[in-house]
Amino acid sequence: MSKPVVAAKLADIAGRDLPRSAGVISTGRMPIAESHDSHRIKMNMPTITTPFGITLSYDKYGNGPALVLVHGSFSDHRSNWTCIKPILEQKFTVYAVARRGRGLTDATKGHSLEDEASDVVALIEAIDGPVFVLGHSYGALVALMAVADVPGRAQKLVLYEPPLPETLTKQTLARLEELAEQALWDDLASTFFHEVIGVPMEEIDALRRTEHWGPISKDAEPTWEELRSITTRDFRADRFADLQLPVLLQCGTESPGELFATEALAAVLPDVRVDRLVGQAHEAMTTAPEQYAESVTRFLLT
Repeated sequence: MSKPVVAAKLADIAGRDLPRSAGVISTGRMPIAESHDSHRIKMNMPTITTPFGITLSYDKYGNGPALVLVHGSFSDHRSNWTCIKPILEQKFTVYAVARRGRGLTDATKGHSLEDEASDVVALIEAIDGPVFVLGHSYGALVALMAVADVPGRAQKLVLYEPPLPETLTKQTLARLEELAEQALWDDLASTFFHEVIGVPMEEIDALRRTEHWGPISKDAEPTWEELRSITTRDFRADRFADLQLPVLLQCGTESPGELFATEALAAVLPDVRVDRLVGQAHEAMTTAPEQYAESVTRFLLT
């Protein structure tokens, strides 16, 4: 995996829930957002109860058309969007959903991708009027399925590099499962970043010695549930061939395209645009917030 991909991923996973005043600090190698561990500080967040009895929390901010944000794995409703929040809140009323095990949302075991999609559907249905939906990575798969489940409720959909389940090998999956059974979440996170993302072990070992590792370790358990949910199903892009709304597929030119479903979806969606963000990898909303946000707002507001 290329160094830009590794650097971008570490930039994202090290950037946990930030206070409003937090910015981006330089480590000499990559931008890393100053950290604030929301797992230790219970935040005041609005919640809804889904039809399946799940307490779902979210952050709401900004002014304008409704925009639902669905974050990726090893991330949450705040850290995923920290760098683009000041831009989005000027143009949209943002509903940043906290997926299962994050924020005040219930943590569950054995849930499926469809279950997570039903959570997002519940939030969409709770919002008066039309909505836009945006998802990143695993959250892009969740967003795609949610929008497909409620035709006509979303006006437009933005997906940044939804992953392909088959990129996780059986050998890696078996190692992760063994670590999960023993609740060795630090080792599971390390194995994931090394074998799936391609981060060198020396960089992971260095990160484990910093204050940033605590939130990462705590995200390992819900992330494992997500990995298990997508690797036990057959992703078929053609099931979305009848999706009747405009879709923007975003990807970075530095990302390894074989890991993501961008091309497969672009081939079947009836109303689709593809925007390749030059010089960016999997975490463009962190590494190039203005470039990323400009792509999003141009599509949603024109």
